[in-house]
Amino acid sequence: MNIFKQAKFFWTSIILAVIFSAVMQFLIVGGTLNQFYVNTVFFIGINIILAASLHLIIGITGQFSIGHAGFLAVGAYASAIVTMKLGLPFPLALLAGGAAAALAGLVIGIPTLRLKGDYLAIATLGFGEIVRIVFLNIDYVGGASGMTVSHLTTWPWLIGCVLLTVIVIINFTNSTHGRACISIRENEIAADAMGINTTFYKVTAFVIGAFFAGIAGALYAHNFYIIQPTNFGFLKSFDILILVVLGGLGSMSGAVIAAILLTIISTFLSNYPEVRMVIYSLLLIVMMLFRPQGLLGTKEITSFFKAGKSAKGGVKNDSEDTVA
Repeated sequence: MNIFKQAKFFWTSIILAVIFSAVMQFLIVGGTLNQFYVNTVFFIGINIILAASLHLIIGITGQFSIGHAGFLAVGAYASAIVTMKLGLPFPLALLAGGAAAALAGLVIGIPTLRLKGDYLAIATLGFGEIVRIVFLNIDYVGGASGMTVSHLTTWPWLIGCVLLTVIVIINFTNSTHGRACISIRENEIAADAMGINTTFYKVTAFVIGAFFAGIAGALYAHNFYIIQPTNFGFLKSFDILILVVLGGLGSMSGAVIAAILLTIISTFLSNYPEVRMVIYSLLLIVMMLFRPQGLLGTKEITSFFKAGKSAKGGVKNDSEDTVA
């Protein structure tokens, strides 16, 4: 029965997502939404992919990585080279961006994921800065002046990649492999003692997260016309980290909701450049003071529906007992 309910919820969510996608496509093509709101919606989608991919690394596997902007940069530049230098179609650019970032995740993951805690954070931060400096000094991709990219990111491609990212990561989390990653997060020594290959699973989660960050980079590059190394500094990594922490470590729903809320807040505060960062920072401080576990903690949004049904069922049973 539980499996039936899960399948029902999954397909209901898919149907609602398709309806939402169709409505948004109609509004965008029909010109109902102006370019400002269209860019905001696109940026929300890209941030959801980034938050979901980092959620797998930090929230599920418990590996404190702050170099996610490096994978975003690798995906952005790799996809831009495929379309602008090689003249290949956009779908191949998406795959190339994801594959290049996954390869980078594998190369950096194997040596660094033997580290833990602050040491891993410093190593991944160093990786992100190395990527930025490398692109800064390669004339083939424009160096410091950046690289001009055609606008090829469309709503169908964006929403398709968002749904793919969320579905793959949720299914991975609910699989035996995902349970192994969660056990590593909870107690790596105990997981290793139980025969779980902790290094393999940490690298696997790192590579999957990097792959989707690379896809986000490809969408980013082909939506904003120009990419520069300064767009992928360590502050960008912290922006992505904030999405995951604010949503709740271990909660995919929280990461998605935080990505939506913070993108909207940041976008509309851009009208007040003098106080934008002050207001943004104060909101984060207040949130961490009154809700340190994040918006949803480690729970998913579906747990609240289940809790509501259980409460209703409990009331019904009590009334039946009273009548009896």
